[in-house]
Amino acid sequence: MIEKLDIIDLVLLLGMLGVSLTLSFWQKLELESQLIIASGRAILQLLMIGYILEFIFEINQPLPVVIILIMMLTIATQVIKNNISKEIKGLFPIIFGSIFVSILFTLSYTLILIIQPKTWYEPQYLISLTGLVLGNTMNSASLAGERLASNIKNNRLEIETYLSLGATPLQAIKNYRKQAIRVSLIPTLNNMMVMGLVSLPGIFTGQILAGIKPLEAASYQILILFMIVVTNLIMTSLITTGVYRKFFNEDLQLII
Repeated sequence: MIEKLDIIDLVLLLGMLGVSLTLSFWQKLELESQLIIASGRAILQLLMIGYILEFIFEINQPLPVVIILIMMLTIATQVIKNNISKEIKGLFPIIFGSIFVSILFTLSYTLILIIQPKTWYEPQYLISLTGLVLGNTMNSASLAGERLASNIKNNRLEIETYLSLGATPLQAIKNYRKQAIRVSLIPTLNNMMVMGLVSLPGIFTGQILAGIKPLEAASYQILILFMIVVTNLIMTSLITTGVYRKFFNEDLQLII
């Protein structure tokens, strides 16, 4: 069983922040204020969600779980939307729907066929797995959408040439969409290549610290890994489809 951290331990942890601030000051990186703000936000947010989840775990009712999940999806949607483009209108429902569909599929498959909890809304699994998958797929979704939008804007003449020759919008941007999805998955694939050899992922080390046997921890990490991969593919495919359609009107003309 992992040793609990008391108040003194948490205060001592601030020493590492002090080292970071010292290095930033010494190297004249001018990151001190950002480090302090980011650290403060992280501490407050983690403590807040810790209290909230402890309460939700105790009452174990579906409504609070659903509310938390909606909040998580909404915040993730807004972050992805801002990373893709603040100019393109109507992206929010597209991104939210893409996240919802991909997460719903992955969680349903995992909970129904693999974990099989007593109730579908068990927060121990539903909230934790959603957070893990979302945290590891937001960057891919943002990168895919932003890359596709940039490629369409920067290659307008080529796309219009394809359209003038009778190609559909999807055919005209097919290569750009494929490239955007492939690029967005590079970090995930690279991480998979060295996982267990160079890096020990969070849930693996977390379970070992909690006293779980390494092989059991490895099996859960494999589960999370495949959840992330399939969610990434579904989410980026849906988001890039929604993004490219925003660049064409009903007459199949490029408008942005």
